[in-house]
Amino acid sequence: MTPAELRAFCLGFNAAVEEFPFTPETSVFKVLGKVFALTALDAEPLKINLKCEPEAAVRLRTEHKAIVPGWHMNKRHWNTVTVGGLPDEMVRELVEDSYDLVVAGLPKAERLRLDRP
Repeated sequence: MTPAELRAFCLGFNAAVEEFPFTPETSVFKVLGKVFALTALDAEPLKINLKCEPEAAVRLRTEHKAIVPGWHMNKRHWNTVTVGGLPDEMVRELVEDSYDLVVAGLPKAERLRLDRP
């Protein structure tokens, strides 16, 4: 997956936006003001921080060398994924899971607005 493909995928979710609150190089993808992904799209190798359920986070880290505790994040809830170290479909699933977790924490009215009950 290329940086452009990753960016387009993140922005493909309902109400997803890209912001740069830290540095011009760090893309922060949010849904209704809540972060679901962070990445430096020009980094080599390409990595992305994604939210994850705590039990799944630990399991994924033990099963895949390309997944480690979230860099500069709450390591219980975030993983850092080396994009080229996993199949593209798995990266897409992890990004979607992160988006869904963040949306699940939103008030019901906002979730319904996003078509994610």
